[in-house]
Amino acid sequence: MEAQFRQLFGGGKVEIRETEQALTPFGGLVVFLEYLARIGLVEKVEQCIPVKYTSPNAIPPAQTWVAFLITVVSGARRFAHTSWLRGDRALHQMLGLRRFPGDDTFRNLFLRFSVGNVQRFFEPMTEWMMERIEKRSEGYSLDLDSTVLERHGEQEGAAKGYNPRRRGRPSHHPLLAVLAEAHFIMHGWLRSGNSGTARGVVEFLKEALALWGERVKIRVVRADSGFFDDALLSFLEGRQLAYIVVARLTTLVKRELKRIEQWRELDDNYAVGECRVKLMGWSVERRLVVIRERIREDAAAVGKKLIDVPGYTYRVFATNLETVEEAIWRDYNQRADMENRIAELKHDLGADRFCLQEFHATEAVFRSILLLFNLLSEFRRASGIPQHKEPGTLRSEIFQCGGEMKQENGSPVLFLATGWGGLKQRIPLLSSILNWVIPKTPKFIPVPAT
Repeated sequence: MEAQFRQLFGGGKVEIRETEQALTPFGGLVVFLEYLARIGLVEKVEQCIPVKYTSPNAIPPAQTWVAFLITVVSGARRFAHTSWLRGDRALHQMLGLRRFPGDDTFRNLFLRFSVGNVQRFFEPMTEWMMERIEKRSEGYSLDLDSTVLERHGEQEGAAKGYNPRRRGRPSHHPLLAVLAEAHFIMHGWLRSGNSGTARGVVEFLKEALALWGERVKIRVVRADSGFFDDALLSFLEGRQLAYIVVARLTTLVKRELKRIEQWRELDDNYAVGECRVKLMGWSVERRLVVIRERIREDAAAVGKKLIDVPGYTYRVFATNLETVEEAIWRDYNQRADMENRIAELKHDLGADRFCLQEFHATEAVFRSILLLFNLLSEFRRASGIPQHKEPGTLRSEIFQCGGEMKQENGSPVLFLATGWGGLKQRIPLLSSILNWVIPKTPKFIPVPAT
């Protein structure tokens, strides 16, 4: 069968023919697959996955789950896209799969995840990932945040709630905890769309910290004003965890701000102050650090205005740290990177697009994407890439590379296209992965004194 098309510039004719060769646009995935083999992902999934099939013709659930991760890495953003790779025979050989699952196979796998199966699978998988978090003498910053995943249709748990982009649109409202310096998602919960930001956060943190144990010190917990809640602050104090949480400017907090008399000027525009207050419902007095910024015409000020104190905006942080005010402010500002992690989950990995009718099935997909994000972060460290790269950047710079699978002397050989950097660009990454000394950070749970 032949056909022709015309070149856009010049109008020359080009013949079109079919080929029986096994070709793939994702030849560069070889480096990611070598990393997955190095850490023993398949063996761990086979050990932990709670779904079992009785049919001898069914694709094993571990193969289906890993294949789902590969489709997301390749750019799938919804279940309908996962069929793209069914005809990629070269990629199938790279994976060692006889059959590649279709979109219905992926859906059927996740639909078998009950609330118990979600816990039984993702807790040991997350803890297994935590074992390889590198030690850091100064510890890690733990950032809390929530986000909105818009939904179309009538899925379980999708409800009208806070949605700044499309008011009234049903959504889910997941909760996330991220180790900032490691770009590692420590824990994630999928919640109903009408959940408040801080709803369930104490139980959420209990789960996360139970998985974490005492591997590496949590240096500070940081959160925005949605988490300004006495229950959370009391929990962190009870665990002796340092925190910086943005305070909501309630009437009582505003009244205390107006009473501050001593301000220390940092420059012409910024001054810092503090006070100690015991708000209604609080059992203890807490420190509030205040950043006062002069309103200027040539710069957009960050913070809230007080009607009784014109000319300034204010940002207030509740903290149990005793460092100077500006250090608290600078520390919290590092939390802005959390928004980048959420954007990567949505835009690069489709965390807001994969959805099923049943809530716990959708949660299983969501948790799978969180785990994939952590795998990609660790892949970057294992392959020697010096700085964090977005999943989309890894896809375009490394994973996308034309490849042709052939047989030579009875063995498969993958030829990578030099136009996409070929083998030359990927040899250093493969060498780094093969020589990577896998960190081991065992979980240590202190034994209480008797």
